[in-house]
Amino acid sequence: MAEIQYYRHGRFRVAGGILPDAITAYCTYGDPANPCIVFPTCYGGKLDNVLFDFIESSLLEVLDPKKYYIVTFALFSNGESSSPSNTDRSRAQYIVMTQKLSIKQVFCVVGFSMGGQQAYYWPVMYPDFVQSFLEGPKAALVASKDFDNGHYVTTPQHGIRAFGRAYSAWAYGQTWFREERYLYDGMYPDLQVFLREEWEAGFLNGWDANDLITLLHTWQNGDVSQIRHEGDLEKCLSEIKAKGLVMPCKTDLYFPPEDSRFEISCLKNARLFVIDSIWGHMAGGGSNAQDDDVLQNEIRKFLDEL
Repeated sequence: MAEIQYYRHGRFRVAGGILPDAITAYCTYGDPANPCIVFPTCYGGKLDNVLFDFIESSLLEVLDPKKYYIVTFALFSNGESSSPSNTDRSRAQYIVMTQKLSIKQVFCVVGFSMGGQQAYYWPVMYPDFVQSFLEGPKAALVASKDFDNGHYVTTPQHGIRAFGRAYSAWAYGQTWFREERYLYDGMYPDLQVFLREEWEAGFLNGWDANDLITLLHTWQNGDVSQIRHEGDLEKCLSEIKAKGLVMPCKTDLYFPPEDSRFEISCLKNARLFVIDSIWGHMAGGGSNAQDDDVLQNEIRKFLDEL
């Protein structure tokens, strides 16, 4: 496991004001002389588990640290980097890339879920710096009796458990639940145990409730067209120079293929590949070997074409 490093920006202006001592957490893999791939964390992702799930397991064959220099960043408000905003996260990461790591150009930005959302920001904000990009339930928490409008003293367990369950309902396709894939070949006896051990415990261990809320705010308010196009998304996407590969899952409830088809219709240099899977949003998250193989093959073809 690579060591987590920290870059201190000092006073750093964000959308909501100024952070007195902003910090960006990041890890690097491989030789800086190789082509650079940026790999931001997703919602619910931290540097250690994202690297394990993606770089050190399912995508190791295609995102090979012996072939590429991989830099992965912690999102603002994931508990490792500082607090949230919108475009500010990519700007902070760009500063680390250029001033700390001396990277002259990014070969590709690869992201899953909110990492994919960030992948759009890079070629819009820094069109000559990025060659390519690959995109791959708040009420339950804030309404809980122990959230206390964000002023809790101890971890609001009721709220976080409810949040985990609400989030899980959107994470997979309906067929996945109907076929009882949550049993994982006997690992879990029933749905309740799966939800309790995977989703409730997953957010309870290592996540602060306000961090979850602020990350959701960043996700919900993300609009790449606000950077310089005053909300004109079609114009914004049409001016992206970088080559792109957008891979939604057929049954993804968060990022349905219909949205990606619209984006592709605006992009001049990108192609769409829809993952045919019942795993929904999690198809891109390293959750099963079959989808991992599909991802590896498509990403490998894309990188080989660059």
